[in-house]
Amino acid sequence: MTTTESAAAAPPKIADREQVFVGGRWVESTGDEWIDLVDPFTEKKAARIRSATTEDVERAVQAARTSFDSGEWASRTMAERADVLDEIASRLESRVEELTPLGVIEVGIPVAVSGPTQQMTAGLFRAVAAVARDYSTRDDRTRADGGVSRILKEPTGVVAAIIPWNGPIGTIAFKVAPALAAGCSVILKTAPEAPLSPSVFADVIGELTAEGKIPDGVVSVLCADREVSETLVTNPDVDHITFTGSTLAGRRIMSLAGERIARVSLELGGKSAAIILDDADLGHVMQSLPMGGCMQSGQACIALTRVLVSRNRHDEVVEALKGALGFLTMGNPWEQTTFLGPLAMERQRDRVESYIASAKEEGATVVLGGGRPAGVDHGFFVEPTLIDGVRNDMRVAQEEIFGPVVSVITYEDEEEAIAIANDSIYGLSGAVYTADLEHGFEVAQRIRTGTVSVNATIIDFTVPFGGYKQSGVGREGGVEGLEEFFETKTVHLPATG
Repeated sequence: MTTTESAAAAPPKIADREQVFVGGRWVESTGDEWIDLVDPFTEKKAARIRSATTEDVERAVQAARTSFDSGEWASRTMAERADVLDEIASRLESRVEELTPLGVIEVGIPVAVSGPTQQMTAGLFRAVAAVARDYSTRDDRTRADGGVSRILKEPTGVVAAIIPWNGPIGTIAFKVAPALAAGCSVILKTAPEAPLSPSVFADVIGELTAEGKIPDGVVSVLCADREVSETLVTNPDVDHITFTGSTLAGRRIMSLAGERIARVSLELGGKSAAIILDDADLGHVMQSLPMGGCMQSGQACIALTRVLVSRNRHDEVVEALKGALGFLTMGNPWEQTTFLGPLAMERQRDRVESYIASAKEEGATVVLGGGRPAGVDHGFFVEPTLIDGVRNDMRVAQEEIFGPVVSVITYEDEEEAIAIANDSIYGLSGAVYTADLEHGFEVAQRIRTGTVSVNATIIDFTVPFGGYKQSGVGREGGVEGLEEFFETKTVHLPATG
């Protein structure tokens, strides 16, 4: 692994956000609490944002409830709402230069990666708009008695969209875009660790609300701590909660929502396996697997953190992975040549280091990394880490680490590889590497996970994405993601004549 350091490349000055965004407008908060955002590279305060109070949440919910019940937004056609999504996309696109440094400061993503990531958000809004234009909310079916039953799709209502810190602007597109396309009103609750890029989204919504393109009350954007956020989940005027984050938090949200049988969509954690079959081309594997395991310094739920290899090919795979991961550039995220930046916060670094320590205690061997990079005296860094001799019952193999830590697990035959891949509470992503694509497809069908790539690490959120087991409930992306925000109503009409 190489490191980069430069005094010339430095973060820009970020303005504080002194108000809360309720119902399409920036307004004064009912409280005086602030959330400080710490730059993960400099370890200094970068900005602060006003923390929403319980009263602010209630104001946002009531604004959403009033706007939805008025029917002004929901009564527009799908095409009309799709036009607004395209407008949001264009305005976000015009703000890429503003959004790019925020990705670095919020998540630690290197600037060279942050730019394309922010640009992708506009594409996701446009993709949802395209799906919406082709989507029919009515299907007439003739019954056996000669009558007609009309199957209608109606918006789920007031949506609480709760997003994580590791991909704030992109997750907005996964949740808010389809919710708006369906005709819902939305309260977007951002993570305290990453409030700035959602505030730029709020600016866009504010412009469109002021211009009358989005009605008053349809969108609120709030940042709040856990206690205040739970009042959003338990509010009886919230019809649907959609959440992305840890499985632990997802369990809590589902429990709270279950008390009043509120609709819930969850995209949760992962512990994805990459199965390298004996006929796989190792050079091809190394083109995608290192990135698949260490994207965003491992701060991604879809990261391929378990590498399954046969005993026959174990040594060569470990050696190749060691070389590939060691080649990744880590350091100053403002340098264009940096591939891996710091972790988003100090507690995350501590968490990752504790998992590496536990792997050693359980008998595994760290063959690369395992500590903080040499030559970098600040920043919440953990080196790309490769751990060998991992058993699938170890904590490092069973629990989501959210850092650049890849574990190698040895299998005896293909059947055992599949069994190991499925031996997890998670089921979000995965990969199969083989010279035979059709056989790779057959193996993929046997892995209990929501997405599997064959011979690649393919990331495409315009098609269905979501998890099995404790990786979530529901899907995001494509027509399936849009349908999460519809209720189905059947209206029976009698036969005539």
